[in-house]
Amino acid sequence: MGHAVGDVLGLAAGVAVSPLPIVAIILILATPRGRLNGSLFALGWLLGLAVLGAIMLAVGGPSGASTHKHPATWVGALKLALGVLLVFFGARMWRRRPKDPSQAQLPKWMAAIDHFTPLKILGLGLVLSAANAKNAPLTIAAGASISSAGIPVPQQIGTLAIFVVIASVGVLAPLAVFLVMGDRAKSVLTNWRDWATRHNVAVMAVLFFVLGLKLLGDGISVVAS
Repeated sequence: MGHAVGDVLGLAAGVAVSPLPIVAIILILATPRGRLNGSLFALGWLLGLAVLGAIMLAVGGPSGASTHKHPATWVGALKLALGVLLVFFGARMWRRRPKDPSQAQLPKWMAAIDHFTPLKILGLGLVLSAANAKNAPLTIAAGASISSAGIPVPQQIGTLAIFVVIASVGVLAPLAVFLVMGDRAKSVLTNWRDWATRHNVAVMAVLFFVLGLKLLGDGISVVAS
């Protein structure tokens, strides 16, 4: 199990560093029902990662993700494809990043976040975790790595749980600060929000590129062996 956890730690860290979802939960915490809505967003985030990862574990089982405790060729091909996708997105985002970080703009839907219903907040957490252009490929890759590690199913589930927890640190940290500090958390969270807003595109571009190269390397290693 240890080697499986080691394989997904970098991927989990890549998911955790997600500026836009961090900005989203900080804005949600500033709403009148911040405690409830923030908890629902975090729950949606956790569920999105867990469900997507579990689907990959289920796919990897009957599809033979591991042969003699070695990843199957299709796992390497999947990582290659995901790596190419991430590198492409990274290069595209880097070209489109604002030259002046202070001019960075948030998506228009964030302006209406005060009016989101609890169900919509829960759905937003699901979408930003499981349907995000960065997080979805990384979670799929993590699920493929776990299912191809040649470990028993209970250990696979435990490894996925560790991945989900680490991948959620970025979203859970603002919620924890808010729950512990209450109104005193406002200035801290505002600083986090402003930094994430200014550097969202640049951070995402670098992460796309670096993690894409990692998946390319992992994929080549599996296919070539």
